[in-house]
Parts: sequence; structure tokens; C-alpha cells
Amino acid sequence: MAWNWQQPDWPRFSWTADRLARAEQQFLLGAGAILGAVSHLDGESRDHLTVMVMSEEAVTTSEIEGEILDRDSVQSSIRRQLGLEADPRPASPAEQGIAEMMVDLYRRSEEALDEVTLCSWHRMLMSGRRLVRDIGRYRTHAEPMQVVSGKIHDPKVHFEAPPSSRVPTEMAEFLDWFNRTAPSGTEPLPALTRAGIAHLYFECIHPFEDGNGRIGRTISEKALAQSLGRPTLTALAATILVRRRSYYETLEASNTRTEISEWLAWFAGIALEAQQRTQARVEFLIDKTKLLDRLRGRLNERQMSVLLRVLQEGPEGFKGGLSAGNYVSIARTSPATATRDLADLVDKGAVRRTGERRHARYHLTIPLRPVARVTIDRAGNIV
Repeated sequence: MAWNWQQPDWPRFSWTADRLARAEQQFLLGAGAILGAVSHLDGESRDHLTVMVMSEEAVTTSEIEGEILDRDSVQSSIRRQLGLEADPRPASPAEQGIAEMMVDLYRRSEEALDEVTLCSWHRMLMSGRRLVRDIGRYRTHAEPMQVVSGKIHDPKVHFEAPPSSRVPTEMAEFLDWFNRTAPSGTEPLPALTRAGIAHLYFECIHPFEDGNGRIGRTISEKALAQSLGRPTLTALAATILVRRRSYYETLEASNTRTEISEWLAWFAGIALEAQQRTQARVEFLIDKTKLLDRLRGRLNERQMSVLLRVLQEGPEGFKGGLSAGNYVSIARTSPATATRDLADLVDKGAVRRTGERRHARYHLTIPLRPVARVTIDRAGNIV
């Protein structure tokens, strides 16, 4: 079987542009809607949104690769690097590294992409990893770079990338293409089209020994940001994680040919779904501000401390709901006081109760906004 990089027309990808036209337009409209909603947030809430989306992207892009990071540690690291107030909790090298990469992307999203930036991102990601030989440079090993699964004695090869000797030339062509197709370049491409091609193109070269998936998704975020002229705060990795199986299946189905309409349609649907997820985060912050304004001066110090802690978890609050035991632990109070405080919070509409006695759980009264799955059909309709 010949891989796409072995095809005579590599890397001249082709696709059906008409199929993506409605999605491209919807993405720009959605970006404008998010920008308008964010304008209603105060400075502290905008900072919180930025940190929340960046930390979620950092954690989820790592989880896609099977690496589980502590969200609070990543969030604290991002806050410190942005010059915001943060708790002193320590971060592992992996947590610190992914946070550094996300902040670098946020601050320099409009700049051209080059080898120095990519290798810098790789050093950040590989911080503390002792089993990776080529850190901060393209891979050099002689053995094939393969994506495999299954048993060691009988592996299934999902993809084989170009040999290491070809990587410098392939990457020079990729970087030239990426910068040439930027909005300010000589051959600009629409936002979703360029971001989708960039991710697939980069993954097919697989230039690094490890970390290609995380860097590839970061490149897509950069492409989207450049198309909008500002950081997107699009929950792209968080959405890909939800669709992880189809992500890998669609990537694999696209690695033997240069006609990539199916991949781009899949990617466009994910990007629009990711916008919905970001919009839901913005609306949650607006509702949070309204809730706190309504309750201002009506809660005691214990109640406010616990409510803020639950709100910190995002729209869904504590997984499974807040328990009386959680309240005792956070407020450092007695069970009897916790019961009275929680009943008062219910009466004031701060939380709602489900269950009885020891099974009682308390949930935010802020409405959840479900994110619908988005696909682009063959006619280009957004479903």
C-alpha cells in the first residue's frame, strides 16, 4: 500500500471547495457571535475565560494521546505565565511544558510559523522526558516512523511517515505552504480549509520523535487564529477528545490519498462544534456573573466560599453534584452547619437539590447548554 506522501502529486492536496462553503461562512459568523458575547464580560471574567479554555485545551490535547494531566496545576501555570494571580501549587514538567506552549500560541498566534517555533514547542512538550532522544529538533532515527496498534509480535500499521532523511525538506515545504496560504500570504485559503489541511499535512510528515499530535492540533489553532486576526479560544482539542475514535479513523482513511474532502468535512464539523462549546462557556460566565450579583450580600462567608468553588468547576459543577461532605470539607464547618447553609442556598436559588438524606446532592441552578454534534453532509449542509 502506498501512503499519500508516496503519491506522485504529493503534497498537492485536492478537495471539493463547494462542500465547505457553508461551514466556512458559519465559522466566521460564530466567531463574531463569540466576540460579541465576550464583550459583555468584565476584565476578570475575560481572563477567567481565557485561562479556562487554554487549560482545557492543554489537558484534553494531552488526554487524546493518553496522558492525563492535573487541570488545576495546568491552570495555575497558565495564570502565572500570563501575569495573573495564581495559587502556588507545583506543576509537573509535562504540565508546565504544555502550559508554556499554549501561552506562546496565544501571544504569538498571528506571527508566521517557522522551524524555530516548532522546535521550541517540542522542547516545551518534551520537558522531563528521558526516553525521547531528539528533543527540540526533527527526528533523526533510521528506523521507520510508524503509527501502530495491536500486539508487539503482530502489530497493525496504521501509517508510516516519510523517512527521517526526508523530514527537513518536507518541513521546509510545509512551512512555506502554511505561510503562503495565510490571510496575508500570496495564496490565502479559507479558515477551516487551511486549518484542516495544516493538521493533516503536518501529521503525515510526523517530523518529531514524539508529540506530533499535540503540535499538529496547535498548528490548527494557530491557523484559525490567523484567519480571524486574534486568538480563537476555540475548544478544538476538547471536541476532538469527545470524537477521538472518529478522529483517528478519519485521519487513517486520509493517509493514502491526496484527495481530502472527507477529512476536511469532518474537521469543519468539529470546528463548528468546538465553537458551540466555547459559546456555552461564555454564556456560563455571563450567567455566573448574574447569579453572584443577585446573591451579593445575601450569603455568609462559608456559603460564598463553597459556591465559588463549585462555580470554578465550570457549567456542570462538581461531578455528581455537591454533597454535604464536600461542603464540610471546603467550608471547614460542622455537618449541622453545612445542612443549614445548604438548605438556605436552595431557598435562595443558588443551588437545587436532588436525592434525600445521605444521597442528597446539590447542583448549580445555571442552565446547562448541551453542545450538539455537527457534521457536514456531501451537499455541504451543516447537520
